[in-house]
Amino acid sequence: MKSKQKDFFSEKAAGFDAESSITQNVESIGTHILQQISFTKDMHIMDFGSGTGLLLCQIAPFVGKITAVDISASMNEVLKTKLAAIDCEVHLLEMDLTKETLDTKFDGIISSMTIHHIENVQEIFKKFYSLLKVNGSIAIADLDKEDGSFHTEDTGVFHNGFDRNEFLNFAKNAGFKNLKIQTASTVIKPTGNYPVFLLTGEK
Repeated sequence: MKSKQKDFFSEKAAGFDAESSITQNVESIGTHILQQISFTKDMHIMDFGSGTGLLLCQIAPFVGKITAVDISASMNEVLKTKLAAIDCEVHLLEMDLTKETLDTKFDGIISSMTIHHIENVQEIFKKFYSLLKVNGSIAIADLDKEDGSFHTEDTGVFHNGFDRNEFLNFAKNAGFKNLKIQTASTVIKPTGNYPVFLLTGEK
């Protein structure tokens, strides 16, 4: 993430789930992930950039445990209020995965609208690869390349979306196989319509 000290979402966290463009986008992403990935109740997955838990709440009924990783203390506080109602075990970590690592090996890694906040995308894909068990899966959603109008405030953005081939190559170069990329959603905002893709693959 862009800064370990500054919480870019401190003012947005409390009302984050009330923004329909956000919730509808993540709901569509979750639906597409469940269509592409076969989860089972003995699986332990990581949600990278878990935020308020919108995505993991959709995936939770189909897995045994989710480790939620996010650098934002304020987003994590919102997620904590939901833990009792989530349909699987959740381990919440406030950490910067670009600077720290975990000893755990996961069956899968999911992520929604987080990678454009990461400066070195190739390195985070290498980190994902190292954190997965053999045959573990990734399901990573993010923005198509856009003109910079998607974000109207500073939330630590390094990339105005991505070219899909470029994004797929980040995963390929990290060692992932069976890669697929498809449109998962379109975010409709006053500033325009912004397609969102989902990349899936395996270690």
